[in-house]
Amino acid sequence: MRLQTTEGTGPAIPGSDKREYISKSTALPFGQDVALPSLSGPKYVTAQTLVQQVTYALSDKLFTYSPESFDLDLAAKSWTAENAKNAHGDVTGVQALETRTGAGAMALGYMFSPDFDLEKRHVPQSVVASAASLEYLRPCLDQLALLYDVANPTNLQVAALDYAAETKAGLVTDYCSALTLAEELGMGLVASKNAYETQHMALLSIILSSLLPSIHTYDGITVGRETTRVVDVLSISGLKRVYDAVLENVKDDLSSKRLTDEGKLLNVLQAFNVELGTEYKCFEYHGHASPTSVMVVFGTVEASLSAQIADALAAQGVKIGVINVRVYRPFVEEEFLSALPPTVQRITVLGQVKTQVNVTDASINSSIYADVLAAVNFQSMSSGKEPNVYDVKYARETVWTVAKMEALLRKLGEAEAATAEASPLQLISADTKQYTFWDLAGNSTADAAPMVGQLLADDGALNVAVRNGHDNLAQGGVVRTDVRCSSKSIEAAYGIREADVVVVADEKLLQSFNVLASLKPEGAIILKSEQWKDEDVEKKLTAVVRKALAAKKVDLYILDPKASTKVEEDPSLETYLIQLAFLKVARPEIYESGLKKVSASDDSLEALAKDLDAAFKKIDIPEDWLSVEVEENVSLPSAEDLNINSFVSFENLEEAPPSYLRTWTTAAKGLAFKEAYGTSTALRPDLGVKTAIVHVKEHRRLTPLTYDRNIFHIEFDLGDSGLKYEIGEALGIHAENDKAEVEEFIKWYGLNADEIVEVQNRDDPSILENRTVYQSLMQNVDIFGRPPKRFYEALSEFASDEHEKTELLALGTGGNQEAVQELKRRAEVDTVTYADILLEFPSAHPSFHDIVRIVNPMKRREYSVASSQKVTPNSISLLIVTVNWADPKGRDRFGQATRYLNALPVGAPVTVSVKPSVMKLPPKTTAPIIMAGLGTGLAPFRAFVQERAWQREQGLPIGDVFLYMGSRHQREEYLYGEEWEAYQDAGIITLLGRAFSRDQPQKIYIQDRMRQTLSDIRKAYLRNEGAFYLCGPTWPVPDVTAVLEEAVEVEGKTNGGKKVSGQKEIERFKEEGRYVLEVY
Repeated sequence: MRLQTTEGTGPAIPGSDKREYISKSTALPFGQDVALPSLSGPKYVTAQTLVQQVTYALSDKLFTYSPESFDLDLAAKSWTAENAKNAHGDVTGVQALETRTGAGAMALGYMFSPDFDLEKRHVPQSVVASAASLEYLRPCLDQLALLYDVANPTNLQVAALDYAAETKAGLVTDYCSALTLAEELGMGLVASKNAYETQHMALLSIILSSLLPSIHTYDGITVGRETTRVVDVLSISGLKRVYDAVLENVKDDLSSKRLTDEGKLLNVLQAFNVELGTEYKCFEYHGHASPTSVMVVFGTVEASLSAQIADALAAQGVKIGVINVRVYRPFVEEEFLSALPPTVQRITVLGQVKTQVNVTDASINSSIYADVLAAVNFQSMSSGKEPNVYDVKYARETVWTVAKMEALLRKLGEAEAATAEASPLQLISADTKQYTFWDLAGNSTADAAPMVGQLLADDGALNVAVRNGHDNLAQGGVVRTDVRCSSKSIEAAYGIREADVVVVADEKLLQSFNVLASLKPEGAIILKSEQWKDEDVEKKLTAVVRKALAAKKVDLYILDPKASTKVEEDPSLETYLIQLAFLKVARPEIYESGLKKVSASDDSLEALAKDLDAAFKKIDIPEDWLSVEVEENVSLPSAEDLNINSFVSFENLEEAPPSYLRTWTTAAKGLAFKEAYGTSTALRPDLGVKTAIVHVKEHRRLTPLTYDRNIFHIEFDLGDSGLKYEIGEALGIHAENDKAEVEEFIKWYGLNADEIVEVQNRDDPSILENRTVYQSLMQNVDIFGRPPKRFYEALSEFASDEHEKTELLALGTGGNQEAVQELKRRAEVDTVTYADILLEFPSAHPSFHDIVRIVNPMKRREYSVASSQKVTPNSISLLIVTVNWADPKGRDRFGQATRYLNALPVGAPVTVSVKPSVMKLPPKTTAPIIMAGLGTGLAPFRAFVQERAWQREQGLPIGDVFLYMGSRHQREEYLYGEEWEAYQDAGIITLLGRAFSRDQPQKIYIQDRMRQTLSDIRKAYLRNEGAFYLCGPTWPVPDVTAVLEEAVEVEGKTNGGKKVSGQKEIERFKEEGRYVLEVY
């Protein structure tokens, strides 16, 4: 099944309209097989397919040297299997061979075999190979050159492609191998500039092989595999007609002793142009009419890209030109000199060499440089004019982008272009629409992009181009697909830079690639995100991504496949859901005009279209995203395109359900082959927030040992962690379970502590981490936490005892009132844990991978920071009260995080993270602050007071500081008492209201101390526009708020007797950030 416009005709896959779309190879148009007779007239093709068509049509034998994933001979092999006839009325023999020592021997042996049919001596023999094969073919080509007078016309169709493991790129574009071979063996060498002339150049090389063995080379990484529409594809009969006509026209010239090879080439080229109605030249000029600097290039991307940029720069007045070497051998010096404008003073040869070492070696020159230099010297002997010739070398691994090529050409034309305005270059027609799709290569949705391209190609008025690339060294395999469509022909040998719409099928890609760099300002981005919740936007999108989205003013759309009932029933339909979402945003005219499906066996598309309303929505981007603070040293990846290092996705042969227990070999493979397995190392991989390691610097109990409450001050040394925090923020403690209890649980439950288990990331269930059973229980699985009702229901599925199963199910579903009360007692009185339940119901014994699934993950515990980093730049402090109690069975129970913190010795490492808070000081240092803290709620106010003291040290004026503190007893719980009194003596704290509720017969609370100083509050809070803060338990909130409301109303009466609503004023203060609560 595939989507199809109402104007479209024909099935997605030839021969069957009920088969699912499956991309066979990116070397084929839209990834699909193409019938040989169908290649004629306007046709969607790849350059690689056209090369195979020409050689298959005109050759007797086709010898191919193609690594499996390169697919250089895929189409030709299918045509032979179908017994497709060539231009001679025969089935071309396609012989697929290995690239190794002795390569080429079979082809040579075939031509000079005693059994060879001499009537076929004039019929060309062709070799299809990558540049990597040339060094292995070299010995046989040496012999062929010596015997060429009695050999068949022989041509090599060479994809300029090699794999260089020592480079970052992996796949490299290799022209230097063909250049060297042609120069040293005297072979002809022709290069294609783009996909539109690939068929013609392949044909020219075969015709030229009647003169000398010839090579046609073309880009094998991007342009050669791009699906594009060529309007004048020659059919088999058309190829034969041109081939015969040209050879008939020049047959006397080819055998002439008077003409040099260069002269014969020019005659062949002239006859070739006459037959095709073209104007091909050995050297093609683009750029300014009167340039002072010219660059000479060879190769597909190099020629196409430099020509377009040179023309665009010329329009801006930059006196730069480009000469594309279409035919390198024979090198016709006169033709080169005639292509050279007379105003040229400098000639720069952009020449490829093999390695980066060759680039820096001054003793090595590029192949073309010597020919250009000789031609220029020859000219100077007759004209006296000699432009300077320079050799700019680049290695095979260089990937030419618009930015790189433009920078180079501007630099070469710099002297004359000093006053030229460097405005953006327009390289494609204005009506071109551009779309980029990003996906993980292993996802079924990766086929959505070529399917969209095929859908758009149904419109005969459009020209569509589709190119893709795989980066298997990122995220376990990433694929990027660019789709362009225009009413005009498209020539773009580069990735999309300003897409109208970008589709991202996995939100992790936003972190690994600068996806937004390829999106134009005010464009649209469609992000697939499962189980999306608007409140989780900060978890899903990093600060740097949110800021970039706001800066580009893009439209953000979210597609949640989990919200589609149809996709939940049949996950394979997700590909079509993505296409529908894309069409709704990018091509609404197609979406609205109606889509029909070729396979009419069900109503899947109609149901998907209905689901789209629930699964697809636009997200408003708030203005404050533009000013969001980005963490230091955090930025989007570089704006480079993905690194194409494969043509197929990484094949994972070890699929297994998540959370299954594994061996150490699982983790070892992931660590040894990080890129292939998408492995990343992290301090705490189970945590979705940025963490740091700090060390305990001080642990000081603030209450007496004999007192029933253990409140302690703990300070951490930040060391070189780089941790930064602001006033009022909270420190998240990523605590661990008690070691002894974990070991006891492992023992009685019968687990192997060292086995590997895959656990879900706490914040993103789609991310799985490998951890040992011991690590999972210590840091990830909240096995000693309080279970919710759903745990009982989930556990009932594992119970083998019917009585236990019934009881668990009743507790989990609240089947009756008795079960509801029992569940409440268990939670609030008995305070049972997950481990307790597993022990209580022994017949319910889930495996550990099921425990990971049904037991909640541990959460970080957050505590208000009790220090200012301006005062203590290398440390951070907390104020903690331990949580402990005894259950009805007399067992000691503890709060997990406070127990963990209290047991830490000085020097112990702790994993922490910072969480923003609403507790912030007023912007003005002179604004009064009124703080009310109960117990450990004093923590943020210690930081506030430290900050105000630091501000005064800097010479800044500060406002009044009121601190109201409450606890039970002054003797036992006067937390930081000496510090408060010292700050009061120093004039930092101007009012200290202490309320110790149980130190006198009549209980006194902070609201009482506040009411006693109501006039001071009225002045600081209302007249001087101060801010009020309350931190601690929730119970005093109504009473404290009532005091503030009273202050408002009294102040209103004092100022003219006007009645003011205290409640409304406090609500207004809340909106202004002058009434802030942090209660629990």
